[in-house]
Amino acid sequence: MKSPAENEIRKPTKTLAGVTPIAVMTYPKKCKHGTCLYCPSLDVPQSYTPKSPPVLRAERLKYDPLEQVKSRLKAYKLMHHPTDKIELIVMGGNFLDYPEKYKLDFIKACFDALNGKKSSSLEQAKKINEKAKHRCVALCIEGRPDTIVDNKNSIHELLNFGCTRFELGVQCLDDSIYKKVNRGHTIREVIQASRLLRDAGFKIGYHMMLGLPFSNKNKDLEMFKKLFSSQEFKPDQIKIYPCQVIQGASLVNLYKKGKYKPYNEKEIQEMVIKIMQLIPNYCRVMRIMREIPPEFLVAGTTRIDLRKDIEEEIRKRKLKINEIRFREIGFAFRDKMPKENISSKLKLRTTTYDASEGKEYFLEFVNKDNILFGLLRLRIKNQEAIVRELHVYGQSLELGKKASSILHQHRGLGKLLMKRAEEIAKKEKTKITKIKVISGVGVREYYRKLGYELEDNYMIKKF
Repeated sequence: MKSPAENEIRKPTKTLAGVTPIAVMTYPKKCKHGTCLYCPSLDVPQSYTPKSPPVLRAERLKYDPLEQVKSRLKAYKLMHHPTDKIELIVMGGNFLDYPEKYKLDFIKACFDALNGKKSSSLEQAKKINEKAKHRCVALCIEGRPDTIVDNKNSIHELLNFGCTRFELGVQCLDDSIYKKVNRGHTIREVIQASRLLRDAGFKIGYHMMLGLPFSNKNKDLEMFKKLFSSQEFKPDQIKIYPCQVIQGASLVNLYKKGKYKPYNEKEIQEMVIKIMQLIPNYCRVMRIMREIPPEFLVAGTTRIDLRKDIEEEIRKRKLKINEIRFREIGFAFRDKMPKENISSKLKLRTTTYDASEGKEYFLEFVNKDNILFGLLRLRIKNQEAIVRELHVYGQSLELGKKASSILHQHRGLGKLLMKRAEEIAKKEKTKITKIKVISGVGVREYYRKLGYELEDNYMIKKF
């Protein structure tokens, strides 16, 4: 690969959302419940293939988390991306089901790599990272709903790791399909896990699948309508994965017998366009399609960049889309909206909705064209106020560096969002006496400057 020019940022999309993502992969481990019908088993982390890019990188480094983080930091430096604000993503399996020592050592190693030094404990590593050069501003872990529900210590573990976001493998909202594909849990666990995670302040992501065996287009569309109409769900973000027939999956047998046919590219595109119009302003579509190497694909579309075509078609049809990523300032500029045409006059808009037996306030700074510059999620339940997310969008900047245009962060929007959240909490009739923030370890210093103190893994301000 040719080295980038002096001021060129290679693959700028990587940090357009304001953070620098680093994915690390755990060693291969089978799921306790067995294997889902559509999931490949190929002696690599469950659901992945041997030539998936993160697997190739992890295998080359013998699944060592410290080396994986160091490798990504080096790559970002070569591509001229800032690495001050890191979003750490733990991939590869149902992390909470791994042995306790492995989990602690894994997370500690990630922090050690960011800190550039080894610590004697996870707590020490987190403390160092509060002021480190590469700060962990968000930590995402993936897993199953039943693991959250069945493991009574799961929420405490996640908070101790410094986790701020949890992605649930939901796939569908149909118990009969769950049973037929050997999913190993029911909708009940999805509802319970969503409530437990949301009550603890975590941002919640759902992995959803289109075209599963025993489903159809009408069922899929109704599923997404239910996802955002029922207070039992309403995720903060989703990943949409059309079901594909992959080598090593039991689904191959059904396909060869003519009993299953995946959606084709055109069907997926039309389905996703309909779904995108259903998604509310408080939800972000993180990904569409999984990156499956063509040689492992028995049937299904090979297009991993289908999102680009979908969004171009949406613009061509002039459809109204409210989901977060489509409206972010960084992507608005990337998608050919001239900088001089982006209005910098912002208004603070508040959306309220019920979810998991609590009240959610979604605050967002937008301009006249509904372009999104920053957001905050505040949850009120049982006399408790908790900020589940604070995020200012735009091209990521180094810590302490001032914004030079409306395309950048560090314009004071975060402080204004926090101030408004505090005002809302104080006005609640239930007489709330403090506000909590589930904060990435590397953001604790920011909240201290706003008058917050660390208490039981949360940043807290008393009124």
